[in-house]
Amino acid sequence: MIIRNEAENLMACLDSVRDFVDEMVVVDTGSTDDSVAIARSAGARVENCHWPGDFAPARNAALNFVKGDWVLVLDADERLLADSIPQLEKFMAQKDILLVNLLRFESGASMAPYSSVSRLFRRDSRIRWSRPYHSIVDDSVRDLLKDEPQWRIVDCLEPALIHQGYRPELIQKKLKAKSLRDAMENWLALHPGDPYACAKLGALDVAEGSTHKGLKLLKDGLRTCQNSENNFNERYELLFNLGIALTPNDPQGAEEAYRKALELPLDVRLNLGALLNLGALRMKRGDLKEAISLTTLATKRAPEVAIVWFNLGLMLRRNNDLYGAEVAYSRSLALNQNHSESYQNLGSVYFLQGKIQDARNSFLAAIDILISQDRIEEGKKLRDDLREFIKLDELEE
Repeated sequence: MIIRNEAENLMACLDSVRDFVDEMVVVDTGSTDDSVAIARSAGARVENCHWPGDFAPARNAALNFVKGDWVLVLDADERLLADSIPQLEKFMAQKDILLVNLLRFESGASMAPYSSVSRLFRRDSRIRWSRPYHSIVDDSVRDLLKDEPQWRIVDCLEPALIHQGYRPELIQKKLKAKSLRDAMENWLALHPGDPYACAKLGALDVAEGSTHKGLKLLKDGLRTCQNSENNFNERYELLFNLGIALTPNDPQGAEEAYRKALELPLDVRLNLGALLNLGALRMKRGDLKEAISLTTLATKRAPEVAIVWFNLGLMLRRNNDLYGAEVAYSRSLALNQNHSESYQNLGSVYFLQGKIQDARNSFLAAIDILISQDRIEEGKKLRDDLREFIKLDELEE
């Protein structure tokens, strides 16, 4: 792993791999906190590397320090999930497997909670990282397979990584960094229509309000994808972001994009974002039956994801199924106890059922969470709005 100022996350990450790996190599790129000392105390070998300005060359430098037959690459805010280790060991024992794609869960993601990352592979000097920002080894692996087609690439269908540090506002801040944008734009200039760069830059432009520019990039990337039979992940990302971009002004086009994304032969968890967004769009367009059907399917595919239950609760409440909504919101909170919106909506369902004390408790929990998350104004507004129809404090009795 490469690090810089990761004292808060580093020990938990290294602890998660301790029983799986033979060596831990931490390459520091200029930490000013206690990261280096923490890594050494955990038993890791620490090397130093001047930050080269992008992740790919830094990770390539780190590869030079490892000695094992296999390489597992993590970020400091990731953890290896113990339940996946037996399956990973079985893959590594097979002589013809070159690379294992790991299923990663994005903790706290509001949509698309799963992704596939190529982070476990045999150590080979020909396997190198490339591409700006979201660097990958896939390009070099593809070239290697042209010379040695006997190797296999496999997918670990058991969630193997959890990304604890996922916060959309931080990811967006990183993507807005001029150096990273410049790197992606330079890559696109060298590879016109490249699906990877079109997806990253197109999504960024849409998020920043440059919808027309973003749409053009996403469509350019999709046209390039038509010439390839295998890049399903990139095609999915392009279609998924196209759906997001089209939703405000062309909901029918957005639906078509999401449906095409769902037709791709991907693991059921990887297309969860398109499934959820299509369900939400169908609800907005008045088709509650299909919305509930799509989101119920999402709960079956990924029952461990809180947002799928929250979305189902919204739909069942709108369909006047109060008991079903109560169950869905409760499942959401069992998975994520810090989701104020689930408490607030559960409180509304309790109120409509005449469960006044339960409603009061849920509303108060929602307010407390908002305040604890420094969303103080939202918490005050919610309290003021609720006081119009329910007594929240004992002094109001």
